[in-house]
Amino acid sequence: MEGRRVRRTRRGSNHTQLLPLSSSSFSSSGCCWYLDYKIFALNQPLFRFGRKHAALLTPWFSIGVGFTLTTLLAVSLILLWDFGRALHIFPESWLGDVSSASLFGFWPFSSSPSAADAIYVVLSTFISVSFHEFGHALAAASEGVEMEYIAIFIAFVFPGALVAFNHDLLQSLTHFASLRIYCAGIWHNAVCCSLCGLVLFLLPWILFPFYQHTGTPMVLAVSSSSPLSGHLSPGDLIVSMDGVSINSPHQWIKMADFKNKFALRNMNSSRNVKSIGIINSGKGYCVPHSLLEESIKMQLEDHSHCPDDLAAFSTVPCFDKTILDDQIHCLNAKQVVKHAKCGDGWVTAKADHNSCLCSQDRTCSSPIQTPGMIWVEVSYLRPYSVECLQHWSKVPLDSRASDIAESNCGGTIVFVGDLISMASSVQLTAYQPRWLYFGAYLPNILERILVCTFHVSITLALLNSLPVYFLDGESVLEVALCHFTSLGSTKRGKILRMCLLGGTLISLLTLFRIFFKFL
Repeated sequence: MEGRRVRRTRRGSNHTQLLPLSSSSFSSSGCCWYLDYKIFALNQPLFRFGRKHAALLTPWFSIGVGFTLTTLLAVSLILLWDFGRALHIFPESWLGDVSSASLFGFWPFSSSPSAADAIYVVLSTFISVSFHEFGHALAAASEGVEMEYIAIFIAFVFPGALVAFNHDLLQSLTHFASLRIYCAGIWHNAVCCSLCGLVLFLLPWILFPFYQHTGTPMVLAVSSSSPLSGHLSPGDLIVSMDGVSINSPHQWIKMADFKNKFALRNMNSSRNVKSIGIINSGKGYCVPHSLLEESIKMQLEDHSHCPDDLAAFSTVPCFDKTILDDQIHCLNAKQVVKHAKCGDGWVTAKADHNSCLCSQDRTCSSPIQTPGMIWVEVSYLRPYSVECLQHWSKVPLDSRASDIAESNCGGTIVFVGDLISMASSVQLTAYQPRWLYFGAYLPNILERILVCTFHVSITLALLNSLPVYFLDGESVLEVALCHFTSLGSTKRGKILRMCLLGGTLISLLTLFRIFFKFL
């Protein structure tokens, strides 16, 4: 991200900063705390483009002035509000969960950061900063001000970028023309966010010739530490979770979170048995009596002693689902899940108040769990052959989960454990290649770059809108006071210093508070 920004004007100087006389298009300089890399090759191309299209760029950047001033006012109020709430000046009920934390940082990924995520952030930062700085350069060129260079720098440990302009030429412009230049970076970051959102929306149509955007997410990768490793493979299609159809990668995570909360709610509703930590989840299967008779039977306290390939089940009376039989049955879970479901613990689209009832030759049996161990069924399709794909295309979406067993093209995985960790360990995509599996990662890469660029750009725009020293907000606030007020230079200078000092201190205090809260 941009970090600290060197100001584009040097106040108090009466001489022009001359463009360095150098035959090279690049140069670098540095000291013990500052290192920069200057680029001169883009000076003339950007200036010629800006002058040629000045008639279009001038109203374009005038719109940016209105957007930036509105954003500066909004982020200033959010900063003051969050600071006042931290000091208990404002009641918590005001404005809900509005917080200045979004102005200082982000992480666009739902899981913990990885090396690949860091690459996406670096690439997205480069794109966002380029949009920002080219906005300043084009706005200046449209006003007849040629930039001296574009610099990429590191001050202490903070990376950043800047565009250097001739001070005297900037001083000769009108106040509103200067505002167009100073507001251009923030405006272009907002435009970058809009473009990312638009491309994300149109991506299914853009990739249509090569990928199909279906309602069944495809597995891209399974973490080696995932409990589903060895059960799911790249190319498999996730169909449902506990009979509820999964239509997108987002719904996969959302459903896992919902079921986790649903299970915790059930576990807290008087389902503890004999104080030994056994939980009846309310999920049952109509198990045939013959299968129960052939099962291994033992006492409730010995449920953990079932053989490794068998799971403990207990009969659940329909009139009181908080009571389990003293005797349990050790059954093969793969055989049990093929039978009809019963009980009220299933999260389905339609509630069935008589779901506990089974036929006379069957008994509703529920898997025994311990707190924190959630029982779910994950149905998947493994389209290895053309026959499977043809069969699947003829099955309605709401019937796919029940058709898995008959199709012989997929299966059902029974998982008992931490549902959130399991769901996040599987990487899914909503796109399926029309031909070979080769290139399956491309849509996911594009989506992640666009999402990350959106987050970086909006963070960059909000940070530079803050009324603090060394960011664009400082110059925007100074010129706005000159243009929109009739105050004398002395009063205007005092108001500017007071706003910048207060904004900088509150921003630093808020940043430290967020940092230590994160730790």
